[in-house]
Amino acid sequence: MKCPNCDGKILGRIGNDQYYCWTCCLELSVEKGKINVHQIEEDGSLSSLNDLFYQSGS
Repeated sequence: MKCPNCDGKILGRIGNDQYYCWTCCLELSVEKGKINVHQIEEDGSLSSLNDLFYQSGS
């Protein structure tokens, strides 16, 4: 698996179907074959970045 943001392969596994990209510091999760991309905020919460990577209706 590669990061959809930086195309990097340096991913760490942080849970079942959850990964962390060490290059661009994004959290990735796989659900029903789709990669969900999240930014980790300063308070530890996650903000979805899917709208930046996927078009509506896909």
